Amino acid sequence: MSAPAVTGAPYRQDRLKQLRAFCFTAQAGSISRAAERLGLSQPSVSLQVQALERELGITVLERRGPRIRLTPDGERLYELAQPLVEGVDALPTRFAERSASVDRGHLDIAAGESTTLYLLPELLRRYMAAHPGVRIKLHNLQGRELGEALRQDEVDFGVGSMLDLPDDVNYRAIYSYGLSLITPQDHPLARRDVISLRDLAGGELIVPPRQLTTWRLISLVFQQHSIPYRVRLEVGGWETIKRYVELGFGIAIVSNICLTGEERVAVRSLPEIFPKRTYGVMVRRGRFLSAQAKRFIELMKPDFFEEPESAARSRPAHRENVFVASDGVDAI
Repeated sequence: MSAPAVTGAPYRQDRLKQLRAFCFTAQAGSISRAAERLGLSQPSVSLQVQALERELGITVLERRGPRIRLTPDGERLYELAQPLVEGVDALPTRFAERSASVDRGHLDIAAGESTTLYLLPELLRRYMAAHPGVRIKLHNLQGRELGEALRQDEVDFGVGSMLDLPDDVNYRAIYSYGLSLITPQDHPLARRDVISLRDLAGGELIVPPRQLTTWRLISLVFQQHSIPYRVRLEVGGWETIKRYVELGFGIAIVSNICLTGEERVAVRSLPEIFPKRTYGVMVRRGRFLSAQAKRFIELMKPDFFEEPESAARSRPAHRENVFVASDGVDAI
C-alpha cells in the first residue's frame, strides 16, 4: 500500500514568504524598503502581501500619503506573525550561538557623540578586556540615522538618549543625568543664590545643534513656560560648548554626563528647572540579541534581562542610574 501523498508543502513555503514580506513591510512602513531588505523586487513583495490578503480574506495594509500603515486586521496579524518570522530567521544565528564562544564574533553599536565620549569608554574597556576576540565597531549615529540603522539591522543596538520613541524601537533607560548651568567663573549668575528660567533666556545661551536631544529638551522647557529665549551661539559637541563658555562667549545648559570636574567654569545644578535625561539601550522591536550583545548590555545593567518590571517600577524615579523596565530575554 503506497504512502498517502503529502499535500500543502508548497502552500506552507509560500505562506512563510508571504508572512516575511508582510512583516518586513510593516516594520519598514514601505514596500520598497522591505524589498531592499529582502533582496526582492518591489512588485514581488506587493504580490506576496496581496496573496496573503486573499488567502486570509482580510486587508492588512493601507496607504496614507507616501507611507503604509497597518489596518486593525494587519496589526493583529503582525502581532501573531512577527515572532514566528523572527524565530525562523534567527534560527541559524541561534544555532551558531549555541556552538560558538561568546569570545568570538562581532558587535556593532550605534551611539551619538556624547555617549561615545563619556558613557562608553569604561564599558568598552571592561568588555574588551574580558572578550578580546570580539570585533567591535562603533557607529557615530543619532536621531533618524540611528533609528534607520536599527530598523535595517545594521547595528545590534544603540546606546543614547531618546525623547520620541518610534513604534518599532524599544528603549530601556539605564542611566539618569541631571542638567546644569555652566558659566564663566566671573559671571553674575555664578554667584546668584536662586536662578530662574528667565535668567537663562537673556540671549547669552550657547546651545548644541538642533538635532540633539538636549537642545530639544531645553527648547521644550522654555516653550512650556511661554518664555521666549535668545541664542548667542550654536556649536557642535559638549567639549566645544564647554570651551566657549570658558572663553567667555556665554552660558550653557549641559547634561551632567559631560562634566568631569576639571572644567574652568562655574557649575550650577538646575533640578527645579530641567528634568533629568536618561541614557539607555535602543533595539529594534523583536530583534534577537546575540550573546555578545547581551554580555555588553549586562555590563551596563547586570540584571537587565532578569529583573521583573514590577521591581523596576517600585524604585524612586529621582535616583541616579535609574532602571526603567525589563520584559524579555532574547529580544527587547
